[in-house]
Amino acid sequence: MPNVVMYSSDRCPLCTQAKALLNAREIPFEEINLEMDAEGRVALNEKTGMMTFPQILVDDELIGGLRELMAADQSGKLQQLLVA
Repeated sequence: MPNVVMYSSDRCPLCTQAKALLNAREIPFEEINLEMDAEGRVALNEKTGMMTFPQILVDDELIGGLRELMAADQSGKLQQLLVA
């Protein structure tokens, strides 16, 4: 199964929702919490072009945040990415 990574922050309600969706679909993921990691936030911005949370990647392909994750789930794109 492809590697799913979610960059998050402790005080982020959207992160909580994204984790709930991934858990509900039984999709294993690695959570990288950047709450107190300024250098990690800079690296995330360099990697994705975004500073918002959550940011979800599948095998280094950016899905986006919660809205994009939900859209990918509803359209079937998320499952397609996980089959690869």
